[in-house]
Amino acid sequence: MTNKQELLNRITYNPQQCGGKPCIRGMRIRVSDILEMLALNIDSAEILADFPDLELEDIQACLLFALQYTNIPRLTA
Repeated sequence: MTNKQELLNRITYNPQQCGGKPCIRGMRIRVSDILEMLALNIDSAEILADFPDLELEDIQACLLFALQYTNIPRLTA
């Protein structure tokens, strides 16, 4: 089992790559692209088939990354 920090270490930032957007393991695959595919109900198996360099842990890392940045204590109306 992979721990949270190991998963988050898969998310990288490079100002010279993809406009500085978070990517997966230094590849030009943006976290936002993976999250969008998941939101469009594309399952992990299909994503992995379309991106052979990805691993299941990369998808998990994207989800954990999104959780970390949306985990706000309270929204105000």
